Formats: sequence, structure tokens, C-alpha cells
Amino acid sequence: MREFLGYATRLALFCSMLPILLSASTERADALPPVKLAVFEFELEDFSGGASILPANPSDFEQLKHVTNEARQLIAQSGRYTVVDVSSADAEAVRAHSLRNCDGCDAGIALKFGAQQSLVGFVTRISRMEYTVRFQIRDARTGDVVFNQQTGLRMGAIESWNRGVAWLIKNRLLQNPD
Repeated sequence: MREFLGYATRLALFCSMLPILLSASTERADALPPVKLAVFEFELEDFSGGASILPANPSDFEQLKHVTNEARQLIAQSGRYTVVDVSSADAEAVRAHSLRNCDGCDAGIALKFGAQQSLVGFVTRISRMEYTVRFQIRDARTGDVVFNQQTGLRMGAIESWNRGVAWLIKNRLLQNPD
């Protein structure tokens, strides 16, 4: 009986301290510094029927700039990330807008700018009215992919690219606990 009372006392003490322990761990998680994230310019991957015969449309590149700015703004506003300026990056894959095909070279570039992670995003044109938006985040030290999502939506005109990026950031990236 005495042994049971000792156990019951310890259990009661633990249960009374549990809210304190939980709030301390939550406060610690909230106090983590934001992750330094290099957000590179979004790229266009064009699989549409006319991609090989039509010249690149300047409005596509203008829209990609809007998409990139939208992504950077939403990510920075979250407080979870600090966006690292990579505008002076001069690697060939950055200049050629082909980071999505460089097998993780973005991680090394991001690391040179002091980032902990890198984000490469791209819009895939399936047809002139069908697009998907995708981005992946890599650990800058290891090159490992830590986040990889796409909309899976078939969005209309190019103006919808921003909505796809905003949806991914709000509903996937920022909802992801890691």
C-alpha cells in the first residue's frame, strides 16, 4: 500500500507539472530563430505543343518575377523564414534559369550566401491554359530535399501562377510542422 501511495504521489506531482513542461517546450519552439532561406527566381518549364517553335513570351518572364516576389513576400511575412538575397548569384544555372535541372546545385549557391535552405520553384506549362506550380526546398549544407510540393491544380491563365504559389506556401509549406 505504501509503495502504491508513493507511486500515486509521484504521478500526481508529474501531472501537476505537465502543463508547465508543455508550455516551456512550446515557448522554446516559438523562440527558434527563423530559417535563412534563399528563394531563387521561379523558372518556366514549357511542355506545351508550341514550346519548341514559338519564341519565349516576355509576359511569361514578367509573370515569373511576380510569382517570385509573391513567394518571397509570403515567406518573409510568416516569421518562420528570413529571405536571403541571392540577386547577385552568378552561377550558370542561375543565369540560365535551370536550377530545377542542376541536381541540387542551388544548395551550394545558397550556402555561399549564408542561407540554411534553398527554394527552387517553377511553373510547368502543360498547354497554353494548363499549368502547375511546384517548389522544393533543400538543406544548404547537405543538399537533401526537405520539402517538395506541387499544386496538382490545372490552373487557367498565367495570372493564376501567383494563386498557385500562394496556395502552396499557405497550405503546404507553412502548415508543415518541420
